[in-house]
Amino acid sequence: MNTPGATNSPGAARPSGTPRSRGAAATGLDLTRQIAVLCALGFTLVAVLVGVGGLGGTEVDESQGGRLSEQGSFLAPAGPAFSIWTVIYAGLIGYAIWQALPSQRASERHRAVGWWIALTIVLNGLWLVAAQFLTIEWTVVVILLLLIALGITFHFSVVTRTPRAGFWDALLIDGVTGLHLGWVTLASVANIAAWLTGVVPEAWADAAAAWGVAVLVVVAVIGLGIAWASGWRIAPGLALAWGLCWLAVGRLGGDPRNGAIGITAIIVAAIVLLIPLVIAGLRLLRPEHD
Repeated sequence: MNTPGATNSPGAARPSGTPRSRGAAATGLDLTRQIAVLCALGFTLVAVLVGVGGLGGTEVDESQGGRLSEQGSFLAPAGPAFSIWTVIYAGLIGYAIWQALPSQRASERHRAVGWWIALTIVLNGLWLVAAQFLTIEWTVVVILLLLIALGITFHFSVVTRTPRAGFWDALLIDGVTGLHLGWVTLASVANIAAWLTGVVPEAWADAAAAWGVAVLVVVAVIGLGIAWASGWRIAPGLALAWGLCWLAVGRLGGDPRNGAIGITAIIVAAIVLLIPLVIAGLRLLRPEHD
């Protein structure tokens, strides 16, 4: 699949001495893209300040009547799980600074994913705005759009990855986008569960364990699907496993308590993390088969 700005496939031959991460000469559109990423980050960092209670805002776990807190549904991770946002935002800040360097302006990789990363950053901020000022239904809409955008971004980052792209390329594009995608996959499930908890009949609570286990099985399939489609990269599964372990903590030791969901979350965490790790390890031992 060809992607915008990526004129050669990952395995295509290139002239000797030509940097594989470079495209044609930089253009005005490249500079616009760099500025757009920085502006997107600025918008979202302001939204984050509001979302953590600064600038007169309400903390996310207290917004929407507490429905987005760790007690909001059977599929909400315990509070410490959300510390992963520190890592993700640090990675996004690192990407924004790195891609803004003059040396990165004509990079094929940034041309392929830069606009998409800018969109994911903006959608992060819009989710916080929706949580603060709109109804919970809008948070579901925004987080699903974010999930789709991250899926596309991660796909493009994998398709355009080249063996000589370098450490920062792999870390700040593949790694950060993978973590972001894995976490938002689980966060989408928690967000939808929080919304449904407030709209479904109370009698459905009797079937919460069955529904929760079924949803986590689907999460396992999605997690393995993401790993397979990305060539068994580990970052998405790492973020998913992190969230699932804290979901287990919430259900086994917090409120609402549910042993079946907690145990299933632990099993799914092991599946989505260990299977990609094992396969990636085998590929490192047998690189000729990649």
